[in-house]
Amino acid sequence: MPQKPTIKLTPAEHRNQAVILLQFDYNRNLIDAVKKLGNTFWSATKQCWYIRKKDFNLNYVFSSLQEVAIINYTKLKKQQSTPEYKKPPEFDNSHRAKTQIPEEFANKLLQKRYSDNTVRIYTNYFKDFIHYFRDYDISDITSEDVNNYIRNLIQTHNISLSQQNQRINAIKFYFEKVLKREKVYYDIDRPRKEHTLPDVLSRDEIKAMLSATTNIKHKCIIGLIYSCGLRRSELINLKIKDIDSERLQIKIKNSKGKKDRYTHLSESLLAMLREYFKEHRPKYYLFNGEYGQSYSATSVQKVIKQAAKRAGIKKRVYPHILRHSFATHNLEQGIDIRFIQEWLGHETIKTTERYTHISRNNYKFKNLIDDIL
Repeated sequence: MPQKPTIKLTPAEHRNQAVILLQFDYNRNLIDAVKKLGNTFWSATKQCWYIRKKDFNLNYVFSSLQEVAIINYTKLKKQQSTPEYKKPPEFDNSHRAKTQIPEEFANKLLQKRYSDNTVRIYTNYFKDFIHYFRDYDISDITSEDVNNYIRNLIQTHNISLSQQNQRINAIKFYFEKVLKREKVYYDIDRPRKEHTLPDVLSRDEIKAMLSATTNIKHKCIIGLIYSCGLRRSELINLKIKDIDSERLQIKIKNSKGKKDRYTHLSESLLAMLREYFKEHRPKYYLFNGEYGQSYSATSVQKVIKQAAKRAGIKKRVYPHILRHSFATHNLEQGIDIRFIQEWLGHETIKTTERYTHISRNNYKFKNLIDDIL
């Protein structure tokens, strides 16, 4: 296999400003990759590309070019006494409170009946877009303007792959769904979806969390998410009437994808819920906040984090890890994957199949090294 070409990063001064030179032998693919970085310029005098030092982010350049070239940055390390990478600055979202989105944008979101979470994300990200181009007429913004805007967010804030896609989708929603323009491709190299394996807790860790929780309301929250494989949003939207104690079922209404489904309710958890009901007397939502509204997502997060801390669990614990654990543990006890798919509300079996990769059933074989050691 031919070796990748090398790009040498060298600090220099050009036109009375500090720059980083990107030096490499002529290569059409590398030129295209460097141009996609954004904020890159060609110097006829130095016969190479460069980035102004104030715009330079080694972590971004390295991650963007490492697949097509070997990055030699030894001269940067010699010049700097501290690492180049710095934690990206926090977003200043103060403008969102006073930034108005077009009325037709909000109306179209309602007409499409997107979930509250999607509406919130699209609204906030489009407000950021409007604020960034506040001195321009938004309808006149070009594809290249959008490309540069997204690249700037990647460079300055190192936004995640999912956030990059969400921001592009919010912008496309306005131009394509609201303004009815033709679909536009943004030359950002939109990332492929990461195929990561979910985290899970062991049965002993789940038991320790429940044992360490004395508050009956909090214990029911943890128990319901785990035993029914619920999403956090599904839990906080549960109403008392959704619990069918006779059939030992819970109806999950209007969940992801605007779908309803039933999931199994254990008898032991039903007994715990009855104890909780006698003590707290919820009126409408199964778990309500201080003034009768649904329990907040942040409160659920805190309940689970605190339970994990009391149980002495060192790994990162969050609400969705209980759903992952539900699916994995059911697979391990031999439940048909099609039932698990139905309980989780997955549209396709492929989504559920990822849990087969972490189920301990996959590793019930004799390791070859056992015959050697």
